[in-house]
Amino acid sequence: MNSPPEISVIIPTHKRADTLQTCLEHLEKQSIAEKLQVIVVSDGHDDATAKLFARNSWDLAVEFLEIPKAQQGVARNRGLEKAKAPICLFIGDDIFLQQDACEAHLVMHSVGSSDEYAHHGAVAVLGHTTWDPDVSITPVMRWLEESGWQFGYPKIQPYAMSFVPANMQHRFTYTSHISLPTDIARDIAFAEDVSLYGWEDIEWGMRLRDAGIRLFYNDTAKALHHHHITLSQSLERMHTLGKSIVYIAKKVPSMDRMPPWWKRQIMRILILSNPGSLTAQHRRAFLQGIAEAKKDEL
Repeated sequence: MNSPPEISVIIPTHKRADTLQTCLEHLEKQSIAEKLQVIVVSDGHDDATAKLFARNSWDLAVEFLEIPKAQQGVARNRGLEKAKAPICLFIGDDIFLQQDACEAHLVMHSVGSSDEYAHHGAVAVLGHTTWDPDVSITPVMRWLEESGWQFGYPKIQPYAMSFVPANMQHRFTYTSHISLPTDIARDIAFAEDVSLYGWEDIEWGMRLRDAGIRLFYNDTAKALHHHHITLSQSLERMHTLGKSIVYIAKKVPSMDRMPPWWKRQIMRILILSNPGSLTAQHRRAFLQGIAEAKKDEL
């Protein structure tokens, strides 16, 4: 008789079958693979993705389901409905976990429930992710990582193997590599009533923080992010983030990422001081997105 799983790994995916296959192969190699329940949620139908699960050939307990095209938060919620383990781990389909990453998450949750740490309350565990060198890391990718414009791991390195301060933890609840008790993830589900492109991690992190859930940064739980980004793609992403923050700031008034008018003025001045820098180019794209969204409101 099989033992019940100890971690449910939930993976939203959308038409990236080859990358997803490699993601699953890394899960097969986990040191505690026999303790995993893997739930893959396809956001919309894709023949190539479905073929990966046409026959039960994985050395894992894998469940696959398709949902109508929605957004990643919806896919995660549907995956949570299938979760059987007390701990759930959210990763992206382009996240390749190091062999002992799942074990590192499980150990920290065991420690978190011990008498020494129990007074901190419930804990979410953030793993460490860096670019996969196999995708040919571009200068903008390196800048995104070092500057914190996409993933701010350098900013929380002082808190490695410790708790991230509560007043900033919501900015680092990266759903590409984070675990927490399954019952809490169900109680504090991802928003389904609004589009939160680029901001859903922060909005969800705010609700975790407000519920008293602490964020523990376990940098020994390592993963590679298999995603190539060019400068034009990064600037387009920032433009979209600028447009979406205007909408989200109205729908979620407590969202603190919308820069006030005076801060936007300072950003414009800083752009002029070094207009060709990567920082200036990304600030410009972000502000242009905000301006377009505000114009559309008129």
